[in-house]
Amino acid sequence: MKKQKTMAFLATVVALGTALAGCGGGNAGGGGGNASGGEQPAPQSGGNTGSSSGGALQKIVIAAVGPMSGQYSDYGSTAKAGAEYALKQNQEKFKALGFDVQMLTQDDQADPKQGVAVAQMLISNPDVLGVVGHVTTGASITASAQYEQEKLVMVSPSSTGSNLTDEGKKVVHRICARDDQQGSKAAIYAKNQLGVKSAYIVHDKQAYGQGLADEVKKQFEKDGVTIAGYEGITAGEKDYSAVINQILAANPEMIYFGGYYSDAGILIKQAREKGYKGVFMGGDGYDSADLVKIAGADNANNVIFTSTVGDLSATEEGKKWIGEFESSTGNKVGIFTSFGYDSMNVMLHGLEEAIKANNGQKPTREQVLDAVHKTKDFQGQFVKVTFNEKGDNEFASVYVYKYENGQKVFVGEAK
Repeated sequence: MKKQKTMAFLATVVALGTALAGCGGGNAGGGGGNASGGEQPAPQSGGNTGSSSGGALQKIVIAAVGPMSGQYSDYGSTAKAGAEYALKQNQEKFKALGFDVQMLTQDDQADPKQGVAVAQMLISNPDVLGVVGHVTTGASITASAQYEQEKLVMVSPSSTGSNLTDEGKKVVHRICARDDQQGSKAAIYAKNQLGVKSAYIVHDKQAYGQGLADEVKKQFEKDGVTIAGYEGITAGEKDYSAVINQILAANPEMIYFGGYYSDAGILIKQAREKGYKGVFMGGDGYDSADLVKIAGADNANNVIFTSTVGDLSATEEGKKWIGEFESSTGNKVGIFTSFGYDSMNVMLHGLEEAIKANNGQKPTREQVLDAVHKTKDFQGQFVKVTFNEKGDNEFASVYVYKYENGQKVFVGEAK
């Protein structure tokens, strides 16, 4: 009798253990509709087969990468918010195809070395089939060398450096204009619309800032605008008196600074305090309310910048989208929200085409790369996209803005 009771007890324990194991296994494969945090998703079991008829969903991960912390986090966080919104709108469509498409956010801190580390981590996750990013040129260049080895496609919303696509890597794509487009159009605008005859050019010695400054210098020299000086500064410093004193001695009509808002704000503030009354100009790195906070609203007057992103509120459709985005996400539209949104939509379009070409099965990275690379006349919400052989968007444009009484004001397309 005692022996029978013992056997019954052991049977109960085994049954209970089996039930618990079943619960654990079911939880590991389900849920997780938003993997937008910093953790790497667990690899998907190879046993799942995508099916729209009730089978288990196969996981596909699209990474969103940019500076999510540090002084350039405004760029990464706004691009990420747009990308996340685009994915949310498309997840049900992919579920019907048999796939759970998730987003994995990674912080490269706008640092080329960190860009490599993030790229290597993403490459090691077999579920990652595409990257929306990186956001800054320096990190994009170093990361792209890693992605090229594994055929992992990237679509950047904002990396403008000309050499990013000139290096010939097939994985690299961007929907924004290049530095040689932005720089040359900025210089032409300064000469023809602002009447600038002399300019002092400064840059932050980084891939984006120096690349932009070099293109402006090249166009000014071509058009006969006097280059009063050309200097590099160290990003992150708090006192730029040395270069400002050189600028004041040269007395140019314009200071062009290639770099980001954090350094531009300090440079503008200190130059104004030393009596400089001329025009300041820069690229889309100036596009942040923090520039006005750093420089001061009065000092920011007569500051002009170009951007690869147009005015979202210029049309009724754009205003409607802004309202829907902000009410749905609780986020305000920022500098790269719209291009993060369109970059993700380009990526998802390529992913869908790759799934179709693969007879409804989960595609390889190379198949997704080929589909994205073939993108032609894709009408995004804010920009039309056709990639040329280099991965540049044939429809990319450049726009002009200015700061006036502490507010960003849209001027128009740069021509």
